[in-house]
Amino acid sequence: MTRTAIVGNGGGGKSTLAREIASAFGTPHTEIDKLLWQEGWVETPPEVYERQHATVIAENRWVIDGLGRLDLIPQRLGRATEIILIDMPLWMHFWLAAERQISWVRGALEHTPGGLSAMPPTEALFQAIWEVERSWMPKIRALCSEAEERGKAVTRLASVEEINAFAAKIRGD
Repeated sequence: MTRTAIVGNGGGGKSTLAREIASAFGTPHTEIDKLLWQEGWVETPPEVYERQHATVIAENRWVIDGLGRLDLIPQRLGRATEIILIDMPLWMHFWLAAERQISWVRGALEHTPGGLSAMPPTEALFQAIWEVERSWMPKIRALCSEAEERGKAVTRLASVEEINAFAAKIRGD
């Protein structure tokens, strides 16, 4: 796992899995939300985000999780040596995102998205998850299929159980 890109809709466990992979292989980890968002959920200026994204994907070893901007996902997937697509049913993304919001409110969330201190507005988060499923995921699935046809390793994880089993395999459990 030299350059692993983990993509999928919000709340699906991309960052948690990325931390596991990075730890197991001693690989640098970048969470796209840290590049895309500034405190208060203010989007990073496009030119800054593009420059940071290009710098990260140019490295020889990485684990990158998240979506960021749709127009830059093909660059990341093109540079990746392995792609992990977390592609669970929409209701599961809503469920897991709601659990994360509740944990955040309770002060029990160990890793906040992007390391941000302010919780994203729940309505905006759910709207984003809906839009990603409707508009982005068909394109992302197609990009993953095209990469696989070109011989790239693509792993599709469609449930929490599959994600947990994959993480256990990485840990050697």
